[in-house]
Amino acid sequence: MEQVSTILEGIFIATTIITVWQFYRASNCSKFFLLIAVLIAISQFFIGRTNFYENGNTIPPRFLLLIAPAIVSIVLLFITKQGKYFLDSINLKHLSILHTVRIPVEIVLYYLFVAKTIPQIMTFEGRNLDIIAGLTAPIIYYFGFVKNRISTNLILTWNILSLGLLLNIVFIAILSTTTPFQKFGFNQPNIAIAHFPFNWLPSIIVPLVLLSHLTTIRQLLLRKRKTTANISVKN
Repeated sequence: MEQVSTILEGIFIATTIITVWQFYRASNCSKFFLLIAVLIAISQFFIGRTNFYENGNTIPPRFLLLIAPAIVSIVLLFITKQGKYFLDSINLKHLSILHTVRIPVEIVLYYLFVAKTIPQIMTFEGRNLDIIAGLTAPIIYYFGFVKNRISTNLILTWNILSLGLLLNIVFIAILSTTTPFQKFGFNQPNIAIAHFPFNWLPSIIVPLVLLSHLTTIRQLLLRKRKTTANISVKN
């Protein structure tokens, strides 16, 4: 996209790399995760360099290929024995700081709006409040996992609310693309995700943020269940 600066593209590429690296670190340096992430990144790089995603009138919409590989991978993690073992081995302390990438993502989205490649509704000037999760993530990281001064219930609540913020912008972004079910951004639709490197947002960054929340919620609920069971046994 000629209207988007090379600097903005570079910032977003760096943000994506940091997101993958942070999840890789949280996953105890899982080579399997890194392989999947790299394969998705490479495939989306080549597809994003074409005009494949620009045609939004196909049924099913082509943009589903942006999210389908990652979503299928997440589902498999939660329904298979090996997947659950992987999820339960992830370090929540490292995982919590991953959410800070939502700050540069929101800044990039704002300048994509300025460049007329996404609608205002997708930015923090519109209905996208996801930056709140990014700004509060360091608090959860430091007081929740470094100092252990935040309760499990509060960390769980933060993850659920932040997950809601993520899903909010995901649905807005989908409904802002040029498809038969477009609801927002008719004057300035969401065309950025059809092009590299911004197609890495729905195909890599969003799925990793989603998986981070789901993993944390799963582990915390299991922890609460074990605590309750131990109390019952003692009584």
